[in-house]
Amino acid sequence: MARILVPEKIADTGLDRLRDAGHEVDVRLDLDEAGLLEAVVGAEALIIRSATQVTDTVLEAGTDLVVVGRAGIGLDNVDVDSATQRGVMVVNAPQSNVVSAAEHTMALLLAQARNVPQAHAALTDGRWERSEWTGVELTDKTLGIVGLGRIGRLVAQRALAFGMNLVAYDPFVSEDRARQISVDLVDLDELAARADFVTVHVARTPETVGLVGADFFAQAKPGLRVINVARGGIVDEVALAQAVQEGTVAGAALDVFSSEPMTESPLFDLPQVVVTPHLGASTAEAQDKAGVTIAEMVGLALAGDFVPFAVNVNAAEASETIRPYLPLAERLGGLFVSLVGTLPGELEICTEGEIAGYDTRILELAVLKGFFGAISDEAVTYVNAPQLATQHGVEVRDVSSSSSADYVNLLTLRGGGHSISGTLAGAKGAQRIVNIDDTPFDVPPVDNMVVIHNDDRPGVIGTVGTLLGNAGVNISDMDVSRVNGADTAVMLIAPSAPVPADVLDQLRSAPGILQVTTPNSKEAIFVRSGFAEVSGEQLTILAERAFIVEEADPR
Repeated sequence: MARILVPEKIADTGLDRLRDAGHEVDVRLDLDEAGLLEAVVGAEALIIRSATQVTDTVLEAGTDLVVVGRAGIGLDNVDVDSATQRGVMVVNAPQSNVVSAAEHTMALLLAQARNVPQAHAALTDGRWERSEWTGVELTDKTLGIVGLGRIGRLVAQRALAFGMNLVAYDPFVSEDRARQISVDLVDLDELAARADFVTVHVARTPETVGLVGADFFAQAKPGLRVINVARGGIVDEVALAQAVQEGTVAGAALDVFSSEPMTESPLFDLPQVVVTPHLGASTAEAQDKAGVTIAEMVGLALAGDFVPFAVNVNAAEASETIRPYLPLAERLGGLFVSLVGTLPGELEICTEGEIAGYDTRILELAVLKGFFGAISDEAVTYVNAPQLATQHGVEVRDVSSSSSADYVNLLTLRGGGHSISGTLAGAKGAQRIVNIDDTPFDVPPVDNMVVIHNDDRPGVIGTVGTLLGNAGVNISDMDVSRVNGADTAVMLIAPSAPVPADVLDQLRSAPGILQVTTPNSKEAIFVRSGFAEVSGEQLTILAERAFIVEEADPR
């Protein structure tokens, strides 16, 4: 089980799930930079919120890190590029606080429109300033939404209930999709010219920093009011303060700032501006959902499973059709590298049937994870598997066909003069190996498989069964297939436990047996792949066991 470092307050509901799974949850609040660098050593997971800065230095210190989990949406405090280069998965909880953020947007929208906090402050200070704080209605006003993602769409739904007209800027949303939610899609300049209120709901990136700035305000409709519950810096705070002072902008409401915590700003001296200290996700419900979600994602990452909310995995979310094939793809990858016995220069991943019509990038990652996981002592993840392929000169090619001659769906790996195919069969989707090197089979894949090439004559199968039986090795499943155009056959045996080396030697020396391959000997694969240094004595042992030994320089 893994040690999980938690330097910020995370809902106990999520942390308890990790504890129940057997992980060590190491909560160390209020760490400074030096303390974090010390604490992250030996941790396999790091769970944070928005305060902890996960820099390249932190990632370098966390040599055992498998995953960094952000209990929330934004990732501007995580060096995602560095994490990716180091093979560390970065996950977040993108849906945990969307309702809370949308509701806080509406709260600030109303507070700005009706001057609620200003009037409250005056009254509690002993001043009855009823005429001082006259506001505006939302009905028939135009709300400009910058970013029509999850939160932007929720804000649009709520604004419609107030009778507002909606325009939005989002280059990644189609006009048809916008029309379906009663939004008029426009460019940023037109949004500025038409909006009475503008609210921002985009991620902070180099492209979006300062997106709503001096140029935007110069084209804005007089009396514009600005809301930002997304990320600080997207609205240029200096330009906003100047626009409010000049009267170009009637007011603003901000929950986020260019640097946080923010306690001094020219905006704070302006009575037209409403501010809150990054409360967009600060609801009991959002915190609970974020904690539970990030615990689930971190747990999946530590187990080596598919993680739906991994942000640095080069694949779309696995569809319900594709997801059942991920374990099969990983298993085939491990068996295939054992079958080939070396690193092929090219690995072709072929999908046939219904699955070929979906985004199959995640299947490629699963194959590579199994492929390199079988020959590397280091952890192989969906993040670093493509990097390993590049580093070791394995070119990956995807081939797809919407039709399959014999199966509804078929996944085939080819390379190095070998091939292996698998599918899911039956109502329960049982994994089956259906072809090896163009020889048909029907056997479930297991870790201890044995492939036997033999003369196609009576008695050979009996000999194999007798030798395994005498050794107490139970055959869970087995299939035999004749090789086309030859007087030989191939047995694919799935034993319930590893076959001892001396039994394999007996099989190899038995009459009619031509070759015995055990595609589960990592030691042999290491030698042939150049992934590890092996002593001369080990090479001799491997050679005696009839492995094909090809010495290679470790990469």
